[in-house]
Amino acid sequence: MSALPTIQKLQSQLITPENFQLYGQVIYASKDGENFDQEDAQLNLKNGIPRFYIMRLQENGRKFHQITRHSKCTQCLGSLDGKEWLMAVCPPNNDMNEPVLSEIAAFRIPGNCFIKLEVGTWHAGPYIDHEFADFYNLELSDTNVVDHFSHDFLKSHNLSFEMI
Repeated sequence: MSALPTIQKLQSQLITPENFQLYGQVIYASKDGENFDQEDAQLNLKNGIPRFYIMRLQENGRKFHQITRHSKCTQCLGSLDGKEWLMAVCPPNNDMNEPVLSEIAAFRIPGNCFIKLEVGTWHAGPYIDHEFADFYNLELSDTNVVDHFSHDFLKSHNLSFEMI
């Protein structure tokens, strides 16, 4: 009989452009008519047909044991309802097939911004404490079919995570 998994607590921090830059970008509203600049999402959607859709998530707690990355595109996520949400991330490391445990971080993301995940950024979420929340998602049309690489910490380390 195998031992119970270890649960590692991840202290979630309020997201800022500075503390999220290893993983991607935080994008806030800008004045209409402003020219494109570095404050806008720097997208990579050149490897296929972009897909922009709305996904409804049910309350899903704060625990996870799998983390995923996409190596062909950036991904943008944001809450449509202005609700705070959580996301765990680990920097891209495309030379390795698993994320670096010591580099996993958790963020609280307010409903007035969205995030752009850099190509290859490992991520788990969105996680919500609300009954439900609608999120927009911008990725490629076949991202979840041909560009969806996951790592299961239960299998590799008998480990799961809880964002607090």
